[in-house]
Amino acid sequence: MTGQSNTSASQVFAGAFARHGVDTIFGQSIPSKFFLSTPEFGIRQCTYRTENAGAVMADAYARISHKVGVVTGQNGPAATLLVAGLAEALTASTPVVALVQDTPPLWRDRNAFQELDHLDLFKGCTKWVRRVEDTGRIDDYVDMAFRQAVGGRPGPAVLLSPVNIMEADQAAASDRTESLSHYPLDRPVADPAKITEAADLIAVAERPIIWAGGGVHASGAASVVAQLQENCHIPVATTTMGKGVADDAHPLTVGVVGYYMGTYSATKFLKPMMSEADVIVAIGNRTNQNGTDSWQLLPSGSRLVHIDIDPQEIGRNHEALRLMGDARATLQALLMELQVRDLSKRAGARDAVAGQIADGKARHAAEIEPVATSTAKPLRPERMMADLDKLLTPQHILVADASYSSIWLCNNLRSRAAGQRFLTPRGMAGLGWGLPMAMGAKIARPDAPVFAMVGDGGFAHVWSELETARRLGTHVVVAVLNNEILGYQKHAELSRYDDHTDAVAFTSVDHAAVAEAAGCRGVRVTDPAEFGPAVEEAFARTDSTTTVIDVMSSPDAHPPITAFEGKRIV
Repeated sequence: MTGQSNTSASQVFAGAFARHGVDTIFGQSIPSKFFLSTPEFGIRQCTYRTENAGAVMADAYARISHKVGVVTGQNGPAATLLVAGLAEALTASTPVVALVQDTPPLWRDRNAFQELDHLDLFKGCTKWVRRVEDTGRIDDYVDMAFRQAVGGRPGPAVLLSPVNIMEADQAAASDRTESLSHYPLDRPVADPAKITEAADLIAVAERPIIWAGGGVHASGAASVVAQLQENCHIPVATTTMGKGVADDAHPLTVGVVGYYMGTYSATKFLKPMMSEADVIVAIGNRTNQNGTDSWQLLPSGSRLVHIDIDPQEIGRNHEALRLMGDARATLQALLMELQVRDLSKRAGARDAVAGQIADGKARHAAEIEPVATSTAKPLRPERMMADLDKLLTPQHILVADASYSSIWLCNNLRSRAAGQRFLTPRGMAGLGWGLPMAMGAKIARPDAPVFAMVGDGGFAHVWSELETARRLGTHVVVAVLNNEILGYQKHAELSRYDDHTDAVAFTSVDHAAVAEAAGCRGVRVTDPAEFGPAVEEAFARTDSTTTVIDVMSSPDAHPPITAFEGKRIV
C-alpha cells in the first residue's frame, strides 16, 4: 500500500469496488461522492425508488450473475429500509455488499440529522458489518466486505462509510489486484471418510432419494446432481428454493416437496418417495419449516446424508451424516466414489422407480385437469399456469413474489433443463419481492426472457419501481393475480380460526392503468382465453418496455398447502 496521494477517498472506494468486478450498483445517489467517482471506473448506477426494492434487485442480480450484488443507501431511515432485503439475502445465502453512508465522528451522539446506530441495526440481518474509520484502510475494509460476502456460506456484508471519510480529498491508494467478485470463493470438500460412508449407504439403499435445496444453485452444482440422477439412478426431489435443479422431464425427477402437497399438488401422489425413503441425501438444504412441512416430511428411521457449506445447518433438525463442504466439489467426490461401486441394485430398481414417478405425475395430471382447463371467470391460477407452461423454454427465468405466487409458479411450471432458474424469496418470504427480483435478474442477464408472478397485495409494495423499470429499460413480463384479497392471510385465518379479520379485503385497483401511468405497458385480462396470448405477445416484444398483465383471478383459489386440507377456507 502506498502512502497518502492525490487520489480522493471516493476514488479509492470506487476503484476497490471495480477491482472486485463490480460494474453495476443499485443505488440512489448516496454516498454522493462515491457515485460521482464511479463513472471513472466503468460502474453503472441502477437507481431504485426505494431501498427495500434496491436490496432485492441486488440479491437477484447476484443469484443470476454469480457475482456479488452491490446496493448502497443513506444513513437513517434509508438504511432501515435495507434490512428486509439483507435479511432475505442472509437466509437465502446470497452474497450482497451494502455500502451505507454513516454519521461522521464529530457529529455522533449529538442528535445529528438521521443519526442511527447502524452497527446494531445490521447485526441481526448480515454476516458482517464494519465502519471505515481511516482513509488509509479503505481497501482493507472493502476487501473484507467482499471476502465475507462470498466466503463460506455466502451472505450480505455491510460497510459503513462516515461522510468525512468518503469526502476526504486524499486517501491511501492501493496497488492490489485481487478480485473477490464471484462465488463460491472457496470449494472445500467434505471429509473423504464420510464421503466413502455416504457412498456405501447410497449404493446399498433400498429407496434412496436426493433432496436438493437452493444451495445447489448457489454452488453451481445442478450438473453434478444431474449426473448422480442419471448415472447412479437416484430420484431427485427439491425444495422451493431448489426448483430448477432437476429437469422435470427426466423420468427420475420427483418435483418440489414440502408444505404444499395437498390437492392439486404436483407431488401429492409422490409423497411416499420421501416418506418411505431409507436414505435421503439433502444438499444445500436448510431443512426449514416450509421445506419439511413443519418437520413432518422426513420419515423416522431414515438415514440423512447432509451436504452443506455451513456446519451449523448440517443436522440442525435431523440427525445426519455430516458432509461439510461446497456442494459441487463434495458431490463430484461422492459421484467418483459411487462410480467405482456396484450400482446394480440402483440400476435394477430404476424402472420401478421411474414407473412410480410416472404414475404419480399421471394421477396429478388427471386430478388437476378440471381447473387447469377451466373457463371460469374470474380466472383460476391453475389455468393461467397451464397456458404459461406451454410458452416456456430453458432460457426463461421464472420469478415469483412470496406467499401464493411462489407456490403457483414452482408447483405448476416445469423446469426445462437442469439448472434452470426459478427465483423465489423463500429465505424470509417477504412480500413485494417479485417485481424488483425480476428486474435484478434481467439486469444480470439481459438476453434472458424474464417472467414474474405477483399477487395484488405484494405488488402494491413496489408499484413505484415500474418507473425504475421504464427508466432502466428492463423488459420483464409481470402477471398480477388480482383477486382483491390478501389471499394467504384470509385462507390461513379461516383454516385456523374459522373466521378472518377485516384486513384481508382490498378495494378494486386497475394495475394495467397503474403500469400505463408509469410509462410501462398494461394489459387487463378477464377471460381465460386471453392470458396465454397476452403473455406470448409480451415476450415477443422487442422494445425495452415492461408489460404488466393484470389478471382478474378467483379469490377462492388457493395453492395445495397441506395445512389447508380438509379445512373451510372460502
